[in-house]
Amino acid sequence: MNNFQPFLAPAKINLFLHITGQRADGYHELQTIFRLLDFYDTIYLKLTNTSEIKRVNEVTGVPEPQDLCVRAAKLLQQYSHCKLGVEIKVEKNIPMGGGLGGGSSDAATVLLALNRLWQLNLSREKLLQLGLQLGADVPFFIFGNNAWADGIGEQLKPITLKDAYYVVLNPKVNVSTAQIFANKQLTRNAIPKTMLDFSGNTNSLSGNIALEFQNQLEKIVCNDYPAVLTCLQWLRKFGDARMSGSGACVFLEVANKEVANEICNQKPKDIEGFVAKGLNQHPMFEYCN
Repeated sequence: MNNFQPFLAPAKINLFLHITGQRADGYHELQTIFRLLDFYDTIYLKLTNTSEIKRVNEVTGVPEPQDLCVRAAKLLQQYSHCKLGVEIKVEKNIPMGGGLGGGSSDAATVLLALNRLWQLNLSREKLLQLGLQLGADVPFFIFGNNAWADGIGEQLKPITLKDAYYVVLNPKVNVSTAQIFANKQLTRNAIPKTMLDFSGNTNSLSGNIALEFQNQLEKIVCNDYPAVLTCLQWLRKFGDARMSGSGACVFLEVANKEVANEICNQKPKDIEGFVAKGLNQHPMFEYCN
């Protein structure tokens, strides 16, 4: 029907991550701030007249039936009874298993793009519901704004964050999220905070706020994965570095691109890294209402 069209899937970081409880179904209640970054996977979509949904390229370590992009397209097709199909090509830049939300972002981008390409006109609220069936982080990328999150990460409120750049380092280890959350040393009773607690201070990671807002998975991950600790220790020479999500990537917030590049250029040669700017909104925010 057409050629492949490119759609961006941005990375995210968690500015902090507190575990406030555990539900009967095993999911953990948490609080976090999700921040979008201008560092992207690219999803290429080509509509077809058949109802077939298929991925046309290999993605290392991700069999096609397990690919969240494929699952997202099939879920949307099943829900909407759309007769069209799609071919999917995935260009990965966001490190997999790094706590930057790449797979979830890819799935959200597929839902947003196909909602328009298939002319479904589903509301953002409906896409949020579908996204949650694919994973707890998917709704954030459909939500499309930086967000304060409660629940399992699906209860989202927009939050305004100052402009900032981030140095992000990838220790190149695959952290098992399930293993970290199952660790008996994990604290699961953090006292819930409010958005006012955060924005009422410095609205950043500088100053006293850093002491109140931490990633509570960080210590456990560093014990189990020394490479994460090594990256954190190196980056902390320049400021209050921290881990994103359940790892393995770590980041440092700085005020401008020049400082970020200067730090990133000094990183040890065996450590991958990049510089990204914080986004205020998802590039496909206006794909649904």
